[in-house]
Amino acid sequence: MTTALDQLKQYTVVVADTGDFQQLAQYKPRDATTNPSLILKAVQKDDYKPLLEKTVRDHASKPVGAIIDRLLIAFGTEILKIIPGRVSTEVDARLSFDTQASIDKGREIIKLYQDAGIGRERILIKLASTWEGIRAAEVLQKEGIHCNMTLLFSLAQAAACAEAGAQLISPFVGRIYDWYKKSAGSAWDEAKDGGANDPGVKSVRRIYGYYKTFGYKTEVMGASFRTVSQITELAGCDLLTISPDLLQKLQDSNDTLERKLLPDAKDADATRVAVDESSFRFQLNDDAMATEKLAEGIRTFAADAVKLEKLIEALR
Repeated sequence: MTTALDQLKQYTVVVADTGDFQQLAQYKPRDATTNPSLILKAVQKDDYKPLLEKTVRDHASKPVGAIIDRLLIAFGTEILKIIPGRVSTEVDARLSFDTQASIDKGREIIKLYQDAGIGRERILIKLASTWEGIRAAEVLQKEGIHCNMTLLFSLAQAAACAEAGAQLISPFVGRIYDWYKKSAGSAWDEAKDGGANDPGVKSVRRIYGYYKTFGYKTEVMGASFRTVSQITELAGCDLLTISPDLLQKLQDSNDTLERKLLPDAKDADATRVAVDESSFRFQLNDDAMATEKLAEGIRTFAADAVKLEKLIEALR
């Protein structure tokens, strides 16, 4: 019997969402994504402490921020030894509202990879989908530096990213689901509100249809999954980045998996979204879920970056 994971790979590029690169080989993803939270989680495991300690030791004279950059590149380099495709490396979330600093950091990350012998075609620079992050991506893309726009929760963000020429967007399915489930409280009915009706699934489906309708080349990669159902409902999406625990569940399943998103899935009712700065900011502000989850995501990644700094400082 063909596993659900193998069936999914027929329709969608499977990406591993982890810093734990020792888990990668068994799932054979094409690409991989990381973020500060995943790297922080990985370096606290015994298997990865030697990599952390070596990175700190080799760059002990450098500022702690520079050591973190080299740690991210160390993980990315190891991941690229295992996968055939690309790895996403994130710009510090504390730069989410600083366009120039984000551009500078993106260029610096690419240079560090190039110094390690890795071409820019194998790297995606992850930037928060703030107005400032999107403007940074626009500049970097013109320089041949491909960007993965993360912390994306709305069509307004997706439209602005596509107009800026971003290589890829990562709409956060699970975090959208979390917000609506919490908001509904006792009124939430998983049987009725999950599956194809899951608000995170519906958001990605809408973005996918919008892109296909207006001919955008930006790739759509669903991210932040909570359940296998959220993944299977998006089979056919350009890419899906999936945590190891859910990859394992897909690998263990022999259930039939059907393609749900088609490349010609155009939306007859779609209208172009205004992507100038004032329209973008108003639309984002008008969406309570997107506003709250974007702010929360930036705070969480920034807090984990601080924890990583403290971990490094303790080793110096």
